[in-house]
Amino acid sequence: MKFPSLKNLFDSFSYVVKRFPFEMLFALIGTIAGIVYIELENINFVGQNWCVRLMMTANFGLLISLGVTLYGESKGMTNQKFLLFKFIAATVAASLLFVIDPLVNTSDYIRFFLLAISAHLFVAFAAFTSAGLIQGFWQFNKTLFIRFLTGVLYSTALFLGIAAAIGSMNLLFNADFKSDTFLILWICIAGMFNTLFFLAGVPENLPALDHDFSYPKGLKIFTQYVLIPLATLYVIILLAYELKILLQWNLPKGSVSNLILGYAVFGILSILLVFPIKDEEENKWIKTYARSFYFLMLPLIVLLFFAVGTRIFKYGITEYRYFLILLSCWLLFITSYFLLSRKQNIKLIPISLCLLTLTTIYGPQSAFSVAKYSQRTILLKILKDHHGLKDGKIVPVKKISKTAGDRAVATLEFLVDHYGMEVLQPYTAKDLTAVSDSISRNKGISKYTYTSRYYQRNERIKWLVQACGLTEFSGYRYSSYSTDSQPDRYYTFNKQENGFTIIKGYDFIIDDINIQNRTATYMAGQVKIKTTVDQKGYFSISLNGETVRFDLKASLNSLLKEESKLKGYLNKNDNQIDGIEYTLPARMLSFTQETKSFTITFNVASSRFERDQYKNIKAINYINGVYLIKQK
Repeated sequence: MKFPSLKNLFDSFSYVVKRFPFEMLFALIGTIAGIVYIELENINFVGQNWCVRLMMTANFGLLISLGVTLYGESKGMTNQKFLLFKFIAATVAASLLFVIDPLVNTSDYIRFFLLAISAHLFVAFAAFTSAGLIQGFWQFNKTLFIRFLTGVLYSTALFLGIAAAIGSMNLLFNADFKSDTFLILWICIAGMFNTLFFLAGVPENLPALDHDFSYPKGLKIFTQYVLIPLATLYVIILLAYELKILLQWNLPKGSVSNLILGYAVFGILSILLVFPIKDEEENKWIKTYARSFYFLMLPLIVLLFFAVGTRIFKYGITEYRYFLILLSCWLLFITSYFLLSRKQNIKLIPISLCLLTLTTIYGPQSAFSVAKYSQRTILLKILKDHHGLKDGKIVPVKKISKTAGDRAVATLEFLVDHYGMEVLQPYTAKDLTAVSDSISRNKGISKYTYTSRYYQRNERIKWLVQACGLTEFSGYRYSSYSTDSQPDRYYTFNKQENGFTIIKGYDFIIDDINIQNRTATYMAGQVKIKTTVDQKGYFSISLNGETVRFDLKASLNSLLKEESKLKGYLNKNDNQIDGIEYTLPARMLSFTQETKSFTITFNVASSRFERDQYKNIKAINYINGVYLIKQK
């Protein structure tokens, strides 16, 4: 075997940078942004948000630039025109940095995902926009697919090798490489090495691919013995379920939509993978399978429309249901085309899907505009039916059923999470942009601005919940917001001697007691023990039927009655951005009760809770501790 020389490696690197300069620049920007994101974690949420936006921009920029490069090469553009197209693509990608803001709107994550999908599809057909060239189109995408899988394999092997070397240095030489070192290593390998490797394998002589009829035998075996059997299993289950619906006349379950889409993906992928050999004499079964697949898709598409429609009529349109509707229409179009057309142009699949995806991102017809209008209409109807609208403006409702109140709060959560408070601006006299900005600038008792997306989202929902008079339906999350008060305070109590527990004077210990473990049963000799945690945060323990209950919410709250006495235990960690933390002596976090036969102590190891402006603990987020038990 002849190993590549350093000169060959350098020449390959130079070739990739020369052919794909914009692509490599975007890869470098995304890699740097990923490294900075790791370094800013839990320190600067605003900085992290900009890093996420840079990574999204870089990813989209790399893909759109690659598509433009392939398109330009296929058309034989002059250097000036080629460079102009690349600059336009880079400018479009760079504008994404200022258009999306995932810290505020969850919908921007979906928008980016859709942009990435459309860009990937564009790369698939960018070099084959002319008529014909079906064989070259298939060979090109086969090459990219295999190159991608090979790149993932090589990148993983390289990462594991270097990570093992770093771990060995920690073990043998007492080096102090932290866990984020491995994350940064993976970002560098995935961002730069994998991109370089992949781009080096992008075919350059595109016209020659149309005369390449080579076919990997392993691909046929994989399709024939893995993908097609899976697709067949899917269709048998789905048709049986459809028959059950017809016999029992029941509404279909919402999850059936995912199964139908799964069958469509497996089926279309299997047909595409064996497309070049479908006309060979020994492969006549491929045409039979393809035709039967599209015929069987027809009743499943009807079931898909029915399943989605029942949810829409009951709960309105969300982005997810909107995409299901469009995918149903697209599947009906593709199925009809391949059943009726003799051309069987497989380029139609990525081209039509790319164009369809682009229509869902922005504009009045987009998934977000339609879902926003649908969910806002539902909320306004609930408020109007319960006198929560006056002269077209929101006022607190006086009386509303639990079902309607819960539905209204859930709809508010969806709207604020996906589109921000401003979605309801036409229905309130308050300037919601100013309210949102004010919430962003709220400072906690640790004097740091609350900039986490979760915090800001909850505070915005709290404001609207109170404005609508729906506080009683919001649970503890949004129960105490006041625009004239300080934000809720978050506390953490840790035991000083964390890591060990003194059990002298006790007979046995039950460890790992936390708020997530609702019920557990133990046997200690002849003692039957049952521990429970109820919805209000009470910790109860029963020993042979003798029960005590620890009101830890009240116990922790009592420690804060004279908070000034705790100043000596304050943890002055500069990274503490969303609350205040105390490290207390074990005695202060130890609570004891007695029964006729037992003495029980609960020792809190660590806890985190939320305290409202009235200095009451309204929610315990986390508690971990142990029971110490002594028989009398």
